[in-house]
Amino acid sequence: MLLSRLFRISSRAIAIDLGTANTVVYLQGKGIVISEPSVVAMEMSRGVRRVRAVGADAKLMMGKTPDNIKTIRPLRNGVIADLEVAEQMIKHFIQKAQGGRSRLARGLEIVLCVPSGSTSVERRAIRDAASHAGASQVSLIDEPMAAAIGAGLSVTEPIGSMVVDIGGGTTEVGVISLRGLAYSQSARIGGDRMDDAISSYVRRNYNLLIGEATAERVKKEIGTAKAPESGKGLVAHVRGRDVAKGVPSEVSLNQAEIAEALAEPVARIVHIVRVALEQTQPEIAADIIDEGITMTGGGSLLREIEVVLADETGLPVRVADDPMSCVAMGAGRTLEDPDYRGALHPV
Repeated sequence: MLLSRLFRISSRAIAIDLGTANTVVYLQGKGIVISEPSVVAMEMSRGVRRVRAVGADAKLMMGKTPDNIKTIRPLRNGVIADLEVAEQMIKHFIQKAQGGRSRLARGLEIVLCVPSGSTSVERRAIRDAASHAGASQVSLIDEPMAAAIGAGLSVTEPIGSMVVDIGGGTTEVGVISLRGLAYSQSARIGGDRMDDAISSYVRRNYNLLIGEATAERVKKEIGTAKAPESGKGLVAHVRGRDVAKGVPSEVSLNQAEIAEALAEPVARIVHIVRVALEQTQPEIAADIIDEGITMTGGGSLLREIEVVLADETGLPVRVADDPMSCVAMGAGRTLEDPDYRGALHPV
C-alpha cells in the first residue's frame, strides 16, 4: 500500500519551463515547486565531468570558480546549447520536484515549453534531453500559448488576444484564438541581451569590465526602459576591473544611463510587437483593441517597459500576475484541464 502510494506521488506529471535564465517546474496537483537559475557547475576530475551544483547554488559560483570547475548555462536563446549538461540539469530538477524519489519515476509524463520559432532539430534536442533524463512521454507546448494560458487569457474562446513573453534568451509574441496561435514570432532578444547592453555601456563609458551577475544585478536594481522625467533617478554602485589600469575599480550608475544602455534591446522588442500587430487579422486586431496586450516573463518586470509599449502601440498593456511563472503555470494546466490538451504537440 505504501509503495503504491509513493509511486503515485512520484509519477505525477511535470511541466517544465526550461528557460535560458531560469527553469520553473510545475508538479501536477501541487503547482510551482521549483524556480531556479538554469546554471550547472561541472567539475573536471581525471578527464571526467561531473555535476558539482545545479540552479541557485551553481549561480553563486559564476565568475568565481577555479580552473577545474566551470559554470555552464546549457541553454542559449531559448534552445539547448549543451545537451549533456541540459540532461543533467533536467534530471536534477525532476528528482528535486519529486522529493528525490527518482527510482520510482517510471512512466513519467513531461510537458516542455519551447520557443515558437524553434526548429525541428532544436525541438528534438529538447525532447531527447527530457527522455534521457527519465521521461517516458514528452509533449511540447509553444511558449506564447503556455504564457497566455498561465496569464488567464481566454484562449479557448473565439476572442483574439496578444501575449508578449520576454524571457532570458528570447522574446515571444503570440496572437491566440480558439486554442491556437493565429500568429507567432520569436526573436532572440531578452534579458541576456539587456545584461550585455549594460556591460557594453559600462565598458564603453567608464572603461570598466563587469561580469554577467553584476550586469543582471544593476538591471534588477535600477533598470528602466524609460529615463526618469526629472533628474537621474536611482543610483547603483558597480565594481569591476579597470581595463586600462588592470586594477579593481568602482563607479556609480544612474537610471538615466541604464535607460540609454537599454534603448536598443527595448526598441527591438517594440519593433517585433508592432510587426505582429501589422500581421494580425482584422477581426482579431479588433479584439486586441479591447483586450490589450498582456506581458509575461522576467523581462516584463523591467521598469516602465509596459508604459513604453503602450505609448508605441496605442494599446492598453498590462503585466500578468507573477509573470515569471506564467509559462510553467500554463504548461501545467494542460496536464490538469482537458480543454487545454489540444495545445500540446506530442513528440
